[in-house]
Amino acid sequence: MSYADKVFDENIRTILSSGYSTVNDKVRPHWADDGSPAYTYKAFGIVNRYDLSKEFPIITQRYINFKGALDELLWIWQKKSNNVHDLNSHIWDSWADESGSIGKAYGYQLGVKHQYREGEMDQVDRVLYDLKNNPSSRRILTNIYVHSDLHEMNLYPCAYSMTFNVTGNRLNAILNQRSNDMLVANGWNVCQYACLVHLLARSSGLEVGEFVHVIADAHVYDRHVDIVKELIERPEYPAPRLVIDEGVTDFYKFSVDNVHLEGYQYGEKIKGIPVAV
Repeated sequence: MSYADKVFDENIRTILSSGYSTVNDKVRPHWADDGSPAYTYKAFGIVNRYDLSKEFPIITQRYINFKGALDELLWIWQKKSNNVHDLNSHIWDSWADESGSIGKAYGYQLGVKHQYREGEMDQVDRVLYDLKNNPSSRRILTNIYVHSDLHEMNLYPCAYSMTFNVTGNRLNAILNQRSNDMLVANGWNVCQYACLVHLLARSSGLEVGEFVHVIADAHVYDRHVDIVKELIERPEYPAPRLVIDEGVTDFYKFSVDNVHLEGYQYGEKIKGIPVAV
């Protein structure tokens, strides 16, 4: 079985068995179809650890669109874009204005240049610089939750901070996420940021180490409960292998065409998931 399946199943069982129900609380999300409040069962402070040197963490009990997840990751981290016209899917369309912009959010923040002692760099280039030149630094991190710009973001960042740490020749990372819809986004986010660690390691001449995912509010929406109950009882498959084409070492040269999964087996796709907005 995939270790990602094991972690996901344990998280879901914890949330449903001992999580807090927000029914009757004042909640912001609502159901897109009828506008009623979208309540959740939630757990605070879930921390999951994945050893990327052992296997790639992607759920196998259901299909995860890896290419779509990678495309979104590159849209944010490589293109540093906040415009949906630069994205090869429509998952962000509802957050975009008439020009396609999602405001000063996600990729926009990573692309803002800052002045450092070594010169002017954006956050991604600063990470790349430090991984190559200052790998023992304890200051290699990014943060896109910029309070002064929140009023100009069409969606506040959910996955907002990455902290990188090199131990020996291994690149470790912590993803901090303020909120995680376990059914819709958890498997997507885990494989995205695990892939990011692989790409940055390849770019820096390092091996992958541990990926730690810290979730402040891990939740299952009330209309998703029956779906996740069925999901965690499904058969599991071995984890696939992440393959990055040989010779590609420039972070800005990675694409959905030269990064892929080998041997990805998965269960039936889940269709018609109710949408909370």
